[in-house]
Amino acid sequence: MADLSNICNFGWKALDFALEGTDGKIYRLSDLRGKNGTLVIFLSNTCPYVRAVISRIVEEAAALKQIGIGVVGIMSNYGDPRDSLDSMREFVRQHALPFPYVEDPTQEVARAYDAQCTPDFFGFNAKDELQYRGRLDASRRELIPGVRRDLFEAMKQIAETGAGPREQIPSMGCGIKWKPQPEAPHEDSSLAPPSL
Repeated sequence: MADLSNICNFGWKALDFALEGTDGKIYRLSDLRGKNGTLVIFLSNTCPYVRAVISRIVEEAAALKQIGIGVVGIMSNYGDPRDSLDSMREFVRQHALPFPYVEDPTQEVARAYDAQCTPDFFGFNAKDELQYRGRLDASRRELIPGVRRDLFEAMKQIAETGAGPREQIPSMGCGIKWKPQPEAPHEDSSLAPPSL
């Protein structure tokens, strides 16, 4: 079952991170920021939605770089060896990603950003204010030729004006594979003192 990204929380400030990339370097948001904004993409090596559109993501990332938008891919999935750092390196080679692809092994960044699915796009202006939380385009599990370039057009508007479009269509993709959360201890009511 596909998950949808959340609605854009306009003005939410991008949170910094320090994550290892497939090249062994540690990347911070400040290293990746473009002069006109930044695009943070939550990706997965295995998600059929990502695999269907990765060639277009690569094309759009290269085009965004030309208009001063920095791009980073973040992999936050848990528990699938096909999403390991070594597998990420192979994914970068196979698809010639023109941006750093970093691993979020604790999932703290995905949780802080409230990432929901892969791909999940977060478009920030030059002041690190969220202005886009929509889709790449109308493609889902199959690449559709000749469709409107939702992501590129939104990021171009952000680069030029600092503000994203008010109407946005959520991204659709595979839900992020979260680590199991430890259960909170519950009180044993049999040990409670009797009520008066």
